[in-house]
Amino acid sequence: MTSTRLDPATTAVVLIEYQNDFTSEGGALHGAVAGVMGETDMLANTKAVVAAARQAGVTVMHAPITFVQGYREISAHPYGILKGVVDGNAFVKGSWGAAIVDDLAPQEGDIVVEGKRGLDTFASTNLDFILRSKGIKTIVLGGFLTNCCVESTMRTGYENGYQVITLTDCVAATSQAEHDNAISYDYPMFSTPLTAAEVISALGQ
Repeated sequence: MTSTRLDPATTAVVLIEYQNDFTSEGGALHGAVAGVMGETDMLANTKAVVAAARQAGVTVMHAPITFVQGYREISAHPYGILKGVVDGNAFVKGSWGAAIVDDLAPQEGDIVVEGKRGLDTFASTNLDFILRSKGIKTIVLGGFLTNCCVESTMRTGYENGYQVITLTDCVAATSQAEHDNAISYDYPMFSTPLTAAEVISALGQ
């Protein structure tokens, strides 16, 4: 286990895109990530981290991605991952698919980050403003996709001077190879990769 100790007063858990279109049967993109989700048992592990975080007094933040019908917020000719979102009609504001999965629904005291329209949670949201306003120094990241939004957020968090922890068993990608590659080669460069159990231990829970 890790010897890391986390100060709840200066730590935030940031949950990236735990939305039905990813997490749940029938979600537009669930089929693409279900395999890796099963391998990591990410939902159960994330629930355990969030429960421990709330008990310890850690700030819990949710970073969903949403678009209006027609995706007018982004390019008329999307490519890459955003093309997949548009083609799948995923994350439409107000839809079941865009809703945060019930098991991790925001509770009183949680913060919902607003404005996420792209991959890096810092890029189009009030995340950095909230973190700095609250004196947060450490961010603990989990969610989707291992090698996309989680990784993009991790890199910017690192650049912005936060201590970044990535939850290796609270993330999933569209293939095991992409997931494993990100955790093996990218995460150690821009974060401290830890398991859910290690983070819970670091919170003294």
